[in-house]
Amino acid sequence: MPRHSRWSESDRIHEEQLGSWRSLLRDQAGVISYAQLKAHGHGAHDISANLAAGRWQRLLPRVYAIFTGKPDRLALMNAAILYGGAHAVLSHRTAAEEWKMLPVEAGPIEITVPYHNSAVSQLPLVKVHRSRALAHTALAVPLPRTRRTATIVDLAVAAPSARAALYLVADLVSRQAISVADMLDCVGARAPRRYRTVISQALELVGGGLMSALEVEYAQRVELAHGLPEGSRQMPFTVDGKTLWEDVAYDGAGVALTVRLDGRATHSIAGVAFRDRRRDNVAELAGRSRLVYGWRDVHEDPCGVAREVASVLTRLGWRSGEKARECLCRLEPAVMFQDFVNRCVSGLRGRFVAGQWLVAY
Repeated sequence: MPRHSRWSESDRIHEEQLGSWRSLLRDQAGVISYAQLKAHGHGAHDISANLAAGRWQRLLPRVYAIFTGKPDRLALMNAAILYGGAHAVLSHRTAAEEWKMLPVEAGPIEITVPYHNSAVSQLPLVKVHRSRALAHTALAVPLPRTRRTATIVDLAVAAPSARAALYLVADLVSRQAISVADMLDCVGARAPRRYRTVISQALELVGGGLMSALEVEYAQRVELAHGLPEGSRQMPFTVDGKTLWEDVAYDGAGVALTVRLDGRATHSIAGVAFRDRRRDNVAELAGRSRLVYGWRDVHEDPCGVAREVASVLTRLGWRSGEKARECLCRLEPAVMFQDFVNRCVSGLRGRFVAGQWLVAY
């Protein structure tokens, strides 16, 4: 934080207040509110003089940077919280970024304030949301933010479509290792204003074994749309004395075929790549066939993926018990999506007891 001592510690600050003044600047990344300035001896005239001289910057209404130069992300987050008032918290995308759920992207800092708070969005710097449930969803940390469960619900509610909301919940809950029971408690205590049914269905899918958006897409657009057998999700296999989990296995159809859905950036990490190679080798030694698909394969060419999977299944002895289904990929996406969700969830209902799923999907 660029700072000149003469600019930030004027003779207007009493000696006994220097400690608290310095603590504020340190803890708030050089950003301070009008009320805090006034409490430390800076009146309106003094503030105006420092702004006019270019020593300070006005970032938001009644919020100032006590330094020159461009404020960094930490300073902007502190400014947004100060602007929102005593009960403001980081939320939505910004909270997700702070929880390491999503990568940091350029854009406004998102905060949530109590419903009757007077703060309004100050774009492009701050986007303000309102909530009546902050007492249940906020977490008091140095940069207060919504809890992880509440953050996921907020993002889902803000999603542009039901499909996007389902994918988002499935992806974030599985990758963050958040329990389905905790998410259900969050949804039950604070009913989302939209997509409540889809959010609950997404949690049922995650609890039943569908662990990511890519797996949901595969189940919907490859298996269901093309009449393929329903694979078992998250099947355990022992590799070098450790239990690892395969995304889809077709042992239930009488075929030793594993489909791995590589949709995570972690597969490029050296340790994970080594683990995947060992898993491939163990599968080969056990006589298992393997197919690997990424997001582009499944999303852009589900018919091609289905043909390949069907080819291997048939070669290994699978015989469809019904007439081959016409490809459903050309159906209205919303119709196909709801059909998929209904069929998946109908097979899962009643299996979630005391916070655990009794039968794997």
